[in-house]
Amino acid sequence: MRELGVGFRYLLKGQRWVARHGKQYGFGLLPGLITLLLYAAALVALAMWGEDAVTWATPFADDWSSPWLGLFRGFLTAVLFALALLLSVVTFTAVTLLIGQPFYENLSEKVDRDVSPDGHAPESGLPLWRELWISARDSLRIVLRAALWGVLLFACGFIPVVGQTAVPVIGFFVTGFFLTEELTAVALQRRSVELRTRLGLLRSRKTLVWGFGTPLAVAFLVPFVAVFLMPGAVAGATLMARELLGEETQEDGTEGDETVTTLPQPPSGSSSPA
Repeated sequence: MRELGVGFRYLLKGQRWVARHGKQYGFGLLPGLITLLLYAAALVALAMWGEDAVTWATPFADDWSSPWLGLFRGFLTAVLFALALLLSVVTFTAVTLLIGQPFYENLSEKVDRDVSPDGHAPESGLPLWRELWISARDSLRIVLRAALWGVLLFACGFIPVVGQTAVPVIGFFVTGFFLTEELTAVALQRRSVELRTRLGLLRSRKTLVWGFGTPLAVAFLVPFVAVFLMPGAVAGATLMARELLGEETQEDGTEGDETVTTLPQPPSGSSSPA
């Protein structure tokens, strides 16, 4: 339980960091706003033409009698829109990070320099196009994993009682895990940490990860909130990445020379939502 609180504090620390660095916060809002407009347009289009798409995909039901035809196609339309909403929550971070790669890389580097005792920020040394390719490739892998979990949880939602109680809670924890992976990837990719190793680090500290990512997943359900929390989430994930790797950190970057040293913990082989 203690690690849940530690993870949540990293989320708050990230928000406090961007609050003290207004210029970085302003630049960090731009990718989220662009992504929000794209997703909003897609969801509006789905709401307007989703029923037509379902009708086109189910010609075999044209001769069904009322009310079964309306109930069947109405159910499929609702399922289609619910899946679209779930995928939008899961993929919003990945798409925003891809669009805002230069913005968030710059923000993450500044956080590293601010909290590092020697003012140093690790650099990948890769050209921008290579970083974008690696980010897109890894994000696609994570989105596919998250989509499989989403379909599984959606199917489990039809189980009486369990589907209406336990499944939504599990869904938030799964989403929180994948959100944290995407956010910490900004700092970890700059340190040349491969996807498999990143997942191992997160699995070894699942409670810490859930404490950071699950509240963020819940907050992202509220319209527009994701846009305003993204810069602070990247900053907090950078701070958490330093702990996962056991890097020495100067608390808050402005509170004297007091430092905190964390020791890396080896990835465990236990199962996790990944």
